[in-house]
Amino acid sequence: MDPVNRVEGRAIPFGQKNVDTDVIISAEWLKTISREGLGEGAFESVRAQEGNVFDDPEYAGAPILIAGDNFGCGSSREHAAWALDDMGIKAVVAPSFSDIFAGNAFKNGLLAIALPQDAIDRLMEVAKTDSITIDMESMSVTTPFQDRFSFEMDPFRHQCLVEGLDEIDLTLAKADAITRHETNNDSAQPWLKPVAA
Repeated sequence: MDPVNRVEGRAIPFGQKNVDTDVIISAEWLKTISREGLGEGAFESVRAQEGNVFDDPEYAGAPILIAGDNFGCGSSREHAAWALDDMGIKAVVAPSFSDIFAGNAFKNGLLAIALPQDAIDRLMEVAKTDSITIDMESMSVTTPFQDRFSFEMDPFRHQCLVEGLDEIDLTLAKADAITRHETNNDSAQPWLKPVAA
């Protein structure tokens, strides 16, 4: 996982509440285990509507999505985080997130930043004309207009995101301790050691 210290750029002012994972990526896209190409199916039902914000050239390549309350509700599909990442989204800012979506986002290096509704309203306005900055060191979302919104994050998740540590990296960091345990276990309980065929 790549470290995430700062996300800066235009933001897609989506703002819809209760966006479930089926809206983020519909079921027919779940037949793959590859993450590549899922961005094409992201928000397919929304993109079918004329004048939708996702196909507005003004927001092409935007790394931030501003959403409404309860973002990512519904099923537990990890494909939702994969689809957002594949379309270039590095952070979603919303008043609240489904616990499962927030967990999947974290495991995939996607920031899920919770801010109060009044902050979301302000960011929706700024997103129409200017860029937004999310800084993980100061744990704040700022605008060119001196707006500054602080957010909180679980310290463990924050450390993992900033250092780019996924579950494999965390396990490998304990490799020496694991080896010592296995060696000691083989000595203390030799009857558990596999017998060579």
